[in-house]
Amino acid sequence: MSVMQTVRVALGERSYDIEIGGGIIDAIGAKLNSLGFSGWAGIVTNETVAPLYADRVKKSLRDAGIEPIALIIPDGEEYKNLQTVSGIYDDLLKLRFDRKTPLIALGGGVIGDMTGFAAATYMRGIPFVQVPTTLLSQVDSSVGGKTGVNHPLGKNMIGAFYQPVHVCADIETLGTLPDEEFLSGMAEVVKYGVIYDGDFFSYLENNREAVLAKAMDTMVAIVTMSCKIKAEVVGLDERESNLRAILNFGHTVGHAIEAITNYSSYRHGEAVSIGMVAASRLAARSGLCNPDVPEKVGSLLKSFGLPVSAPGISAEAILSAMSLDKKVEKGRVKMVLPKSMGEVVVTADWKESDLSASIG
Repeated sequence: MSVMQTVRVALGERSYDIEIGGGIIDAIGAKLNSLGFSGWAGIVTNETVAPLYADRVKKSLRDAGIEPIALIIPDGEEYKNLQTVSGIYDDLLKLRFDRKTPLIALGGGVIGDMTGFAAATYMRGIPFVQVPTTLLSQVDSSVGGKTGVNHPLGKNMIGAFYQPVHVCADIETLGTLPDEEFLSGMAEVVKYGVIYDGDFFSYLENNREAVLAKAMDTMVAIVTMSCKIKAEVVGLDERESNLRAILNFGHTVGHAIEAITNYSSYRHGEAVSIGMVAASRLAARSGLCNPDVPEKVGSLLKSFGLPVSAPGISAEAILSAMSLDKKVEKGRVKMVLPKSMGEVVVTADWKESDLSASIG
């Protein structure tokens, strides 16, 4: 086990720790004991992750006197819907889960979002633990309490704010992650440098080779820094009434691209990468930032093998899909636009013609 880092998400009585390190998945049972859990626990995972890590989690739980029950669901964004969640409810009811029985989300963002939503709504709320096994989920979706499912007309349109009681981010799980999924997660990491910490953006530029090699110390560092930034933002604005909206940088266009392609052509991070470049170009065209900002953002994303455009998808189609975004207010979509590296503004004051010219 490597040196572990701990990030606190400070939300009063809903506060919890994010533990980050190598091999820490084997201590999840002891962690649940320390949080007051005993008896039994459910593990929600998928057909891909279960063969890799379910046995280790089960052993850790049994060693701590907790009997595990695995609930296996299909793998893929296309299954992130109410039908799949209804299947989870069926299992929980048949197994007679009560309000004190925790659910463990073992997998990536889809597993975490759906498990969290099921936990938030089953019996009006049962505890759940995040064990994210992808880079994207470790630095983003497992932290902050956003849970939910997709609707055919929009991503994450059905959901709830519901915080986990603990997050266990084991860096070693990234070793079994396909390169495409790992690089997809890097889009969310780059996001934090643009929206909040210019020095972190520079760190990513200067440590590209170590990142691509998944060097343990480097990965612990970037996951920790990403989680610190998100934890700070969420601690100040849990329900996205103001500051937390900056975490949506790149997501407005990205979610539109995902919806247009039925969540099948681009991974989430790839769509967000395209969205970040489009938003940066829009900011430059709107006079909010210097032209070097979109150039730097695009260059770093491309260096991690991420796309910066979506050939074959028209600006008109993206603008139409954006109209269903959750951030629409009084008919205007709020965009997160960079002013400089590490500083952004949330604004509805932008021109469709400028965005159209920024896409592609």
